Amino acid sequence: MKPQYLIAILFATSLYWMYLLYAPYLMAITIAALLAVSTSNIQDYFTRIFGSKLAASFLSSLLLALLFFAPLGYFLANLTLKMNTLEVDTIKHVELYITSLLENPPKYMQFLQPYLQDTLEDLDVQALVTNALHVAGKIGSFSAGFLKNAFLVIVFYFFAQYNGKTIMSFLKRAVQMSVEESTVLANELSSVMSVVFYSIIVTAMFEGALFGVAVSFIGYNGLLFGIMYGFASLVPVVGGVLMWLPFMLYEFSLGNEFNAIFIAVYSIIVISIIADTFIKPIIIKEINQKLLKEDDSKLNELVIFFAIIAGLTTFGFWGMILGPAITAFFLTLLKLFEARTKECEAKQNNA
Repeated sequence: MKPQYLIAILFATSLYWMYLLYAPYLMAITIAALLAVSTSNIQDYFTRIFGSKLAASFLSSLLLALLFFAPLGYFLANLTLKMNTLEVDTIKHVELYITSLLENPPKYMQFLQPYLQDTLEDLDVQALVTNALHVAGKIGSFSAGFLKNAFLVIVFYFFAQYNGKTIMSFLKRAVQMSVEESTVLANELSSVMSVVFYSIIVTAMFEGALFGVAVSFIGYNGLLFGIMYGFASLVPVVGGVLMWLPFMLYEFSLGNEFNAIFIAVYSIIVISIIADTFIKPIIIKEINQKLLKEDDSKLNELVIFFAIIAGLTTFGFWGMILGPAITAFFLTLLKLFEARTKECEAKQNNA
C-alpha cells in the first residue's frame, strides 16, 4: 500500500471518530465560530485598547452574553414562570369570549359568520387547556436546553476569539488553496457575517422597542414583551402575529376594545408594514455600507435578508446565523471558480 493511501485512510478514520466525539457540540461550536467571525472587529478593537488578547476575548464574550443571550434568557425564564402559573380559568375565559365572538360577531364581521361557524364547531376547550399545559412544559424544557447551549456557545466563542487567528493560519496552510484565495474566502465570510449579526441585533432591538413602548402604555411589562417581540420578529411572515394577536384577543376578552384595536393596528401598520417591510432592508443596507470597505465585495442586502429567512425556516433559531454563512460561502466559492476560469482562459489566449 502506498504511504499516501495509508495516510488518507487514517485521516478518514480519525475524522469519523472526531465527528462521533464532538457531534453533541457541533452546532454550538459552529455558531460560536460564526459569531467570532461576525464580531472580529470588536475583538480587534478591544485588543488595541487593552493590549491583551485574553482580556479582549473575555470582554467580547461578556458583551455577547449581555447583548444577545441575557435578553433571551430573561424572556425564556419569565415565559416559563408565566406559563407554569397560568390558570385554567384564564384560558377558559378567553375561550368563552372567542366562542361568543364567533357566535355573535359584530356587524362589520357578519360576512365571515359562515366561516366562523365552521371554526366554532372545531373548537375544543379541553384540547386548548391540555395543549396550553403541554406547551408550558415544552417551554420549560426548551428554556433549560437553550440556557445550556447558550453557555456552551459563550465558552466556545471565548476560545474562538482567543485562538481564532492561530486556527485560521493553520487552516490556510492545511487547505489546498492559495494564500490569496483563502484570504478572499475568509474576508468575504467575515464581512457578510458582520453585516448579518449587527443587522439582526439592531432590527430586533428596533422592532422590540416599538412594540414594548406600545404595550407599556396599556399596562404590560414593556421590557419583557419588547424582548419577546424582538426575537419573534425573526420568524418570517408570522413572527409579529404570534405576539400581537394574543394581546388583541386577551384585551377583547377583558372588554378593552380600544386597547385591542390599538395594539393590532399599531403592530400591523407601524411595525409590520413600515418598520419590517421598509425600514429593515434600509438598516441592513446602511450597516452593509458602513461595515464594508470600498474594496470589499458587498453582498446585496436583499440576498442577506432572504438568507436569514431561509436559514430560520430550515434550521430554526440558529438559522439566522447559518443561512447567511452558507450563502456567503457558496457565492464566494463561485467567485473563486470564476476567477480561476478567467485565469485559465487568459493563459490559453496567451499560449
